Amino acid sequence: MANTLNASTVFPQVWATGLQERLTGPTNWKEICEVHMMNDYTLNLPYMSTEFSLQSGTRGTAYSHSDFTLTNDTLTVSAQDIVSVFLDRADQAQQKFVGALEAGQRQGDLINERVEDLFLAQHAGWTDFGTADAGATFTLTATTITVTVANVDNITRAIKREVIKAKGSKLARRYGIAIVWRPEDFEKLEESMASQGYTFADMALKDGIMDADGQGKYAFGVYHYVSESHTANHVVAGVRKLLQLGLLKSTYGRIFFNPNATNADGPLSGQSYEARLDYGFNPKAGLTALLFDVNVA
Repeated sequence: MANTLNASTVFPQVWATGLQERLTGPTNWKEICEVHMMNDYTLNLPYMSTEFSLQSGTRGTAYSHSDFTLTNDTLTVSAQDIVSVFLDRADQAQQKFVGALEAGQRQGDLINERVEDLFLAQHAGWTDFGTADAGATFTLTATTITVTVANVDNITRAIKREVIKAKGSKLARRYGIAIVWRPEDFEKLEESMASQGYTFADMALKDGIMDADGQGKYAFGVYHYVSESHTANHVVAGVRKLLQLGLLKSTYGRIFFNPNATNADGPLSGQSYEARLDYGFNPKAGLTALLFDVNVA
């Protein structure tokens, strides 16, 4: 025989006091962008659009002065995203799963992930990088590349070559070159590293190419990162700190508490917790030749 027991009413149960951990993707924008925390609407960034020039001369004769032109470039913080969470007063009293701390942590994750998405979507207007002849060579073209274990290091070297050809060596030495790969590309990069031999392979086999904090690592003379937030068929690469990101200092990272929430229908009996992102992007003027929209299949 078998007894029939209602598990939901007979057996004692234990409930956790917080929600399950949520999945979050890596955020690389802090490593690659030049981040400006600002309360101003616009940051003016003048640059020399026409530079000094050398002129040949003859001893004992007059020389000409070198002209230059200053042009203004701007970083404007005008776009915004908002995530607001409402908690009914009775619900807040009767459950212990979602409170101010839990809501704030998850809102913060959403904000950082949103910045990552926006950062990786900035490739439009950058310099196209692809393959010129079905994958044999890689150059400044929009033809898509199929990334493989055999060519991932060649792609890396070709990006470095184009930085040098665009006279970006000095900036590359100062800030470093970065590539943000897709997960499937990153896997091929690790396999390529492991096949290189000696201590390079030992490092790849022991740790992959991820640092302890989950960020990318330096290999082949380039900082490699990974993200699952790319626009389809696009990977971003180039010299770091050339893409400027403006974040409104007074709102980024803050949770705004409203003890008397409202919506379009009127007042609500509860509280709301609001997080917002006020932002703007600007590639440094005259330097988009060092930022690459890598077209991938």
